[in-house]
Amino acid sequence: MAQAYRPDTGNHGPEPDPSEPFTTPGTPRTPSTPGAARSPLRRFADGWRGDRRIWRRGIVLAVLGLLLTVVMVFHAEIPNTVGNLGSLTETFLPWFGLGIPLLLILALMRRSALALVVLILPAVVWLNLFAGLYTDKSTPGGDLTVATHNVNAENNDPAGTVATLAASGADVVALEEIAGDNLAGYEKAMAAASYRHHTVQGTVGLWSKYPLTDVRKVDIRLGWARALRATVATPQGEVAVYVAHMPSVRVKLNAGFTAGQRDASADALGEAIAREPLRRVVLLGDLNGTMNDRALNGITAQMRSTQGAAGDGFGFSWPAAFPMARIDQIMVKGVEPTSSWTLPRTASDHLPIAARVKF
Repeated sequence: MAQAYRPDTGNHGPEPDPSEPFTTPGTPRTPSTPGAARSPLRRFADGWRGDRRIWRRGIVLAVLGLLLTVVMVFHAEIPNTVGNLGSLTETFLPWFGLGIPLLLILALMRRSALALVVLILPAVVWLNLFAGLYTDKSTPGGDLTVATHNVNAENNDPAGTVATLAASGADVVALEEIAGDNLAGYEKAMAAASYRHHTVQGTVGLWSKYPLTDVRKVDIRLGWARALRATVATPQGEVAVYVAHMPSVRVKLNAGFTAGQRDASADALGEAIAREPLRRVVLLGDLNGTMNDRALNGITAQMRSTQGAAGDGFGFSWPAAFPMARIDQIMVKGVEPTSSWTLPRTASDHLPIAARVKF
């Protein structure tokens, strides 16, 4: 008598559910648990739930976040008595913001709610100090365009450097660190670019499309000429233009941020500008310091940065290969900045900068 064949396993279980996918006998099924389809983000978030230590872990990270906040809030209180540490901090102050995402990543890896909450403080402080620089504050119009550039004494391309500056549309151009061997090249290139009026004092020079009068060297207590002053007769009226190259600063392991000579020269320049009889004043130059550096207070207390007032971004100018600080400055008083920007790189280790102002 024929009958259907059914293998005898010795353990007849329940009949298979037709709704389940077919599998070969002996093949394990993948369990359909709720966690199997969770995304990595969901699994990461679930790891925080029920963890009572999230407020006790990461104390060191929280302390570092508080220290970062204190440095940015009270940078002006850091003394300069030891290695000019205060000025060094202020020169690179915007870069302290990089510590915030670094600590954020570490706090997430450590699963520290305490550190995450503390990091709100330095984030708010940094945004309060620098977020405004990220907005484009330029406005149309203007009466005078100026540019300044530390051309570097080793720059062997005066013609190319002048071409970059002239392309900005500048009416007045200041150059710093002019080597004697290259002066003739700059004079020739500037004359070809229609800058018919110029003066050179030591290693700094001023070229203008408008007549220059009352030209003189400015004593910044160096013993040689690295600053000058001239009156530029523009169609809209006279403006006093100062050109300056402050002494260099160095970071040394045994001495810190050596800037004593720069600081004394900055004070002397500030005193000269304070005595200026003309109401409209423009300062162009390599000041070897940022607007945050207290050593420049004698200048910054009476003048505005065109980048801060009408620029877009930090406008870093040095070093040209990877700009980290704006030590080249255009500052004004008695005129209104309408735009400020950084020019393309030349053969110098500084980037040239330009600005437009209205009377």
